[in-house]
Amino acid sequence: MQKKMGEAVARVARKVNDTVENKTDSLDLANCKLMTFPVGIYKAMRSVTEGIHHISLANNELKSLTSRFVTTFSQLRELNLAGNYLHRLPEEVTSLLHLRAINLSRNRFRRFPEPLATVTTLETIDLEENEITGTYLSNEHDAVCLQK
Repeated sequence: MQKKMGEAVARVARKVNDTVENKTDSLDLANCKLMTFPVGIYKAMRSVTEGIHHISLANNELKSLTSRFVTTFSQLRELNLAGNYLHRLPEEVTSLLHLRAINLSRNRFRRFPEPLATVTTLETIDLEENEITGTYLSNEHDAVCLQK
């Protein structure tokens, strides 16, 4: 168990280091078994956070996203949070003035995440396979994909 955790931590560290060293605009932490966004990443990436435009945290075990995450990566254009346990977004999402696409599919949302309604730059919001119900859906697993 501890060996697997060590390998997972090392994989996350490698991915973060690659992003920082190569000054890429993407951070891919998909499939890393993250339960929270590691606080140490904020410090490790402080010199490049303004240049990060794409983040994937897909297929982890995230139950929430912090306001610190949103304010740190304020230049995001694409955010992939598919396949987690999210049921809400922090109000600070409204400050993502460049966000064009957000993937929230396969999470635990029961209603449309209201903070997204004021993000005028959004072109795609994927809420497929959530627990959103309403008169316009035939069942709770219908796709709810909105595109401009």
